[in-house]
Amino acid sequence: MSNAVSDFADPVAKIGDIAAAAGVRRIHVLAWRDLDDVEAGGSEVHIAEVAKLWAAAGLEVTMRTSWAQGQPTEAMRDGYKVIRRAGRHLVFPRAALAEITRRTGPRDVLVEIWNGMPFLSPIWNWGPRVILLHHVHAEMWNMTLGPALGPLGALFESKVAPPLYRRSAVATLSESSKAELVHELGFRDDRVTVVHPGIDPRFSPGGERSPHPLVVAVGRLAPVKRYDMLVRAAHHARQRIPDLRLHIVGEGYERPAIEAVIDELDAADWVTLRGHVTDAELVDLYRQTWIVASASAREGWGMTMTEAAACGTPAVATRIAGHADAIREGSSGLLAEGDPQSLGTAMADVLGDDELRARLGRGALDWAGQLTWSNTATQLMRVVADEVSRRRSSR
Repeated sequence: MSNAVSDFADPVAKIGDIAAAAGVRRIHVLAWRDLDDVEAGGSEVHIAEVAKLWAAAGLEVTMRTSWAQGQPTEAMRDGYKVIRRAGRHLVFPRAALAEITRRTGPRDVLVEIWNGMPFLSPIWNWGPRVILLHHVHAEMWNMTLGPALGPLGALFESKVAPPLYRRSAVATLSESSKAELVHELGFRDDRVTVVHPGIDPRFSPGGERSPHPLVVAVGRLAPVKRYDMLVRAAHHARQRIPDLRLHIVGEGYERPAIEAVIDELDAADWVTLRGHVTDAELVDLYRQTWIVASASAREGWGMTMTEAAACGTPAVATRIAGHADAIREGSSGLLAEGDPQSLGTAMADVLGDDELRARLGRGALDWAGQLTWSNTATQLMRVVADEVSRRRSSR
């Protein structure tokens, strides 16, 4: 047994037992993007960590995604197969066609990642299926597609697709996201299961804090992250914390818009766009920063909040579904309303109070200790196994 597998020995055995009891051996996963895509984010990390543990348990996992720049169309990663074909839009019909014609091989269960646009698997997949839906996208449609096409995306998400999925087993990341799915999209409460994401063990305390008040934000440079507002919030916080510095980690097409705000505020000497960083560099940043921050309008969970928490770093973020679950308010961080002044004030409150920051850091460590990928993969396998068993008994 390799070291990678032996590290997961107990959880892997449990996953294997749960799958075997339900007769699950071959799992197909449909996802919009692959982990190696340049625009990969928390959704891609989430399913990659789960698939790795499922594969370690001896399950045959095949993941199909859109093509990723510079990557082969087929590859093995961490014990599971990755198929990357078609572009951002054509991946949906081509993935469905491949499953209908069995070109990807036989499967015992289908796992669909509904990330904005669904694969519409209830229409063409008659076997067991589990839907992983991180959050409702709502206003994200206008942010991404603009005022002309955005309402069409929102209409499809809120009115057209949900009736097709209401009999499906759905897993989501937080209680607040479940409430959105049930109350906004009309999903059945008893068919939606909350499974928290985990944290990689490499995120841990260590190193030294920056000598200057440092704020770090991590994520794709996309409209939903509202980095323009984050820069303005930090600018507001500098009225009380004049030596504050902000580092933004990530790549994306919103970079020019963020740079325009930096130029407008003459903030180039204290705001740094770090772009892509290595895993080791990210851990170092979480350990150095005084707080991790997010101005996002929508999140399924807020994974960067809990990654930083595992390094003993508190968070300050907008009060949205996802953040409200990833952050224990008053214990591991603070939540603020979605405007630059409120968010900036909360940032200054934590940066300017050593005692508060230390207390929140301790609370962040305690909270992060409860979140592991092995728990996530095991709980998701229970959802999968229960659905396979339910479908078998109904037949």
